[in-house]
Amino acid sequence: MRIDTIKQQKHSPLIDDYRRNKNSIMQYFDYNPYTGSTYKARLEELKNRNFDREQLTETLLTMNQQWNAPQSTYHNIERLKRNDSVVVIGGQQAGLLTGPMYTINKLISIIQFAKQQESELQIPVIPVFWIAGEDHDFEEINHIFLPEESTMKKFKLLQRVMGKQSVSDIPIDQKYADQWINRLFQQLSETRYTKELYKTIQDCLEKSDTYVDFFARIIFHLFDEEGVVLTDSGNPLIRKLEQNYFSVMIEKQQEISEGVYTSLQQIKQAGYAVSLDVEPDDAHLFYHENNERILLTRNEDGDWQGKQNEVLLTTQEMADIATNNPDLLSNNVVTRPLMQELLFPTLAFIGGPGEVGYWSVLKPAFQAADVKMPPVLPRLSYTFIERHVSKALNKYGITNEFAINHGVEELKTNWLASQSNPPVQHVASEIKQAVDKVHQPLRDIAKDIRSDLGELADKNLYYLHCDIEFLEGRILKALEEKYNKDLQEYDVIQNALHPNNGLQERTWNPLPWLNEYGPYFIKQLAKEPYSFMESHYAVYF
Repeated sequence: MRIDTIKQQKHSPLIDDYRRNKNSIMQYFDYNPYTGSTYKARLEELKNRNFDREQLTETLLTMNQQWNAPQSTYHNIERLKRNDSVVVIGGQQAGLLTGPMYTINKLISIIQFAKQQESELQIPVIPVFWIAGEDHDFEEINHIFLPEESTMKKFKLLQRVMGKQSVSDIPIDQKYADQWINRLFQQLSETRYTKELYKTIQDCLEKSDTYVDFFARIIFHLFDEEGVVLTDSGNPLIRKLEQNYFSVMIEKQQEISEGVYTSLQQIKQAGYAVSLDVEPDDAHLFYHENNERILLTRNEDGDWQGKQNEVLLTTQEMADIATNNPDLLSNNVVTRPLMQELLFPTLAFIGGPGEVGYWSVLKPAFQAADVKMPPVLPRLSYTFIERHVSKALNKYGITNEFAINHGVEELKTNWLASQSNPPVQHVASEIKQAVDKVHQPLRDIAKDIRSDLGELADKNLYYLHCDIEFLEGRILKALEEKYNKDLQEYDVIQNALHPNNGLQERTWNPLPWLNEYGPYFIKQLAKEPYSFMESHYAVYF
């Protein structure tokens, strides 16, 4: 395995300015994550705060035991009891078979940064992954993409989920899950790892009641040596821990909501795009009723009501629910980061580009709770390049950096056109220009005689162009047939390095590589040292 750095060129302006430490965006954060002194300053702040480590570690132990966590995880949970220990935390939804590769990339980032900071600070730094089990959009996680010839094919699990249940509460339909896994493995070639991989996945599935369980067991299989601690935000045990903090959020709701809304307007006026939609009356909490999550707002009377008027609660009723039935509440995208901060002694939060974007408007929420936002560090990003893809890049003189950033569709079109001498598209263009020129006197005469004849002459020119384009198309089609093998190689590059016109990590699932190379490539990646100053890495198998 070889790892090279790649300059990623399609960052948002917000991320670019954040990496460059520009004040126009850094003013919305409490720390610069790229400065060494940041984490010592953060430690000093955490020393002045209190965390219920006893109850937190008991809860984490119970949850992780349910997923048959490895010994390395239990060791880290024990270390979290120490008053000087801290965590590096990040999270994601419970995707099937981990979901897209960016989940794996985020886990590696959390693990790596925890290792780096433990070495630097000489205290226990625990990697924690927050599974967003309270999320309810099953359609976002019920599928993966696998390569099929020169495209990415979507494989969807056919289990139907009605309503807006949290993923933590969705039971696995073993029949549909089995069918789905078998369809995936029919797509894969048989290798020396296939049988063991199939057995491992089936074993994880059979021992799981929900898709969060399934996700957690797969993660522990892949990262059994790294001591990563998992937590499910949808678990009732976590909700019990959160009851006091729900009370804070209810009490400070107006300050949080109005502050975040104002911050978003300021960010937009500064020219940055943030994928977050908030209003001043948003409550930023969900209420659970009849197995559905109801997003709450505040009305003119100060009461809490469902976005679609499903429920109406007074502030006192909300406070009572937070104290006595915290499992009926959950966080949204605005309050979840704050809840993480209040529960865990967080040295740093690891996020993807979109997360860094919406965290930029959350400073007022942290201020309302009288805490600082932790350092927010963009995660590591990878593109995996197999030998046959690397060989195709070399054959056509394409750099991996260009293919990753831009794709090769335009290069493919240009290459095909160049296979005729002179290029057919260039010749067709010249012929149309020549036809225009020789046809012009005829059009002039027609227009002088009568306007309708002028229109007929223009239409005549149009038909001449159509005939030329028809012949051009037929020639190009013949070239495509002649050079079909070469064009397929371009498609393989595009599909591998720039699928769906985006980064590989947003489409590819690790399953094909686990089948081809075994789980060791992920285990090795987690052990390699990386610089978080680099925007992207190319990994060669």
